[in-house]
Amino acid sequence: MIQDSSRRRLLFGGAMVGAGALLAACTSNEQGPSTAQTKGPEGDNANAAPGKAVTIGFSAPAADHGWMAAITNNAKAQAAAYSDVTFNSVEAGADAAAQRAALDTLISQKPDAIVMLPHDGKELTASGLKAMQAGIPVINLDRAFTQALAYRVMIKGDNYGMGVSAGNFVVAQMKAKGITNPVIGEIAGIDSLELTQQRSQGFKDALATAGFTVANRRAAEFTIDTGQREATNLLQALPKIDALWNHDDDQGVGVLAAVQQANRSEFIMVGGAGSKAAIEAIQADNSVLKATVTYSPSMASSAISLARLVAQGRGLADLVELSVPKDITLASETITKENAANYLQLGF
Repeated sequence: MIQDSSRRRLLFGGAMVGAGALLAACTSNEQGPSTAQTKGPEGDNANAAPGKAVTIGFSAPAADHGWMAAITNNAKAQAAAYSDVTFNSVEAGADAAAQRAALDTLISQKPDAIVMLPHDGKELTASGLKAMQAGIPVINLDRAFTQALAYRVMIKGDNYGMGVSAGNFVVAQMKAKGITNPVIGEIAGIDSLELTQQRSQGFKDALATAGFTVANRRAAEFTIDTGQREATNLLQALPKIDALWNHDDDQGVGVLAAVQQANRSEFIMVGGAGSKAAIEAIQADNSVLKATVTYSPSMASSAISLARLVAQGRGLADLVELSVPKDITLASETITKENAANYLQLGF
């Protein structure tokens, strides 16, 4: 069996001659990153010194995706960086109902705060409300609840911003090359998800500022195999392409396999999320992949830090306000060959 992380290294690293052997292998997406994205309590930060001992509960879906594996890994590692934090993780189960039951148990244990990435924000809003009503502050991670009363702090990535960042990069590259009517492709994720719709809308809006449009859009399912399948279909439909945005770097392994198999190299490709393998490939500059836009699982590390501050009654050291802000949206940044070295530590 080739683990998913190994698959990424084989393809992005250039050691794979063809795509057939890679795609014939059995895969698993449960392999987490080798290093976590954490920031320890150091320096002259006023919050670096240990405070009141607190217990932070944690719940996130099972690690069925490279990004999700990194979420849990980062949360555990960040909690371990604090001498005043006890980390209590509960299994989220296979669906929202199972996670709700696990959270009921966690709430009954009365931790000082709970960090929760729900299977489904709408279906788990009631659990957030229950915890908050019990006096337990909730840090809502990434997938938003439908009611603000269900969380003390929301920290999430910017899906619309991902699309905007990808679109802005494509526009800049096309203008630099003097291409006035580019052929642009898009490999999205699961179309039924709001996050996919937001990413595509942001991409569309950014392209529209230059009068560009997407010539062919395909929806994959955030997996290597579906990425290859949809990219193969797109490449067959478009004999010439100038630019391609793929929403997800894990899925992008399959997209690049299709590109290799079709022997295509006339276009630039932008990835999504910021996997370590993608960043290393961008550094190497030996494929069509020239950039990726971030949606980093480092947000889980930050969520633990925020939960610690909230539970201890502290605020963010550099802000005037005495308490942690209610909503935090992380910017989607563009990683290119020029700045890739700065982002390797955030790759998953």
